[in-house]
Amino acid sequence: MAKQFASVGDMAEKKISFTEIGRDLWAFTAEGDPNTGVIIGDESVMVIDAQATLRLAGKVIEKVRTVTDKPINYVMLTHYHAVRVLGASAYGAQQTIMSEKARAMVAERGQEDWDSEFGRFPRLFQGHESIPGLTWPTLTFNDRLTLYLGKRRVDLEFLGRAHTAGDIVAFVPDANVMFTGDIVEYHSACYCGDGHFADWPRTLEAIRSFDLDAIAPGRGDALVGAEKVNAALDNTADFVSSTYRPVARVAQGGGSLKEAWDAARAACDPKFASYAIYEHCLPFNVARAYDEALGIDMPRIWTAERDRQMWAELQG
Repeated sequence: MAKQFASVGDMAEKKISFTEIGRDLWAFTAEGDPNTGVIIGDESVMVIDAQATLRLAGKVIEKVRTVTDKPINYVMLTHYHAVRVLGASAYGAQQTIMSEKARAMVAERGQEDWDSEFGRFPRLFQGHESIPGLTWPTLTFNDRLTLYLGKRRVDLEFLGRAHTAGDIVAFVPDANVMFTGDIVEYHSACYCGDGHFADWPRTLEAIRSFDLDAIAPGRGDALVGAEKVNAALDNTADFVSSTYRPVARVAQGGGSLKEAWDAARAACDPKFASYAIYEHCLPFNVARAYDEALGIDMPRIWTAERDRQMWAELQG
């Protein structure tokens, strides 16, 4: 019987934490599962990344209601991935916000991504039967959008390609705090299957230039204090470069995807094997790094069938 993806058998419940990372700013985290951010303004609330299903979004809403009864008027989605966006309708928000590029990616590959992610990581889709369909934004922008939650200012910005081509961040100037989505991870593997390895380090440096007091990353614990912020930025950059370099050497030397996988494992296992979702991410990371090293700029669309073909090649 063929070996399955590591994530298929990952069915253990994760402990949820709800951490205040600045005044009225919260990070919903769950031991390496997708994080959600919460910004409480004078009059309303913004949620950053929605979770994959309405049931999982309900867990976020329960936590929000322990700290405020203000309406959740905004849902901001850092990128298009199914585990981030499909629970958006649970919040009843007035506006659902993405970058224009992320919206284009929903149109181009949203259904394929949903089917692929559901097959890879079923635990993250608890209550999937309640999902009403693809999540479409009501508001998009290209480089920058400023919103006010009463007097509280929130800057939404595209700082460069990284985890996807359309990643955006939310910066709260009065607290000097940023919600980065999966551009930054903390002791969790980066999923690079739709990433841009050459651009990612520059985008991390753009985040570093804010000299932040706290970050809510895409996965892993909330990062409070400059020391933790900079350590996470360094660690994420190291993960990305440690994955790409050995794969690029193999690909550009004419080697196979399986040889690239072996080279990536030799470089990354000693440093990152203990990280959350490492085994889940690695095959997709290697496949994308191999493509980018050979000049494929835009990540190819993952489908359930492509997942299986790639995995069979790596196992062979």
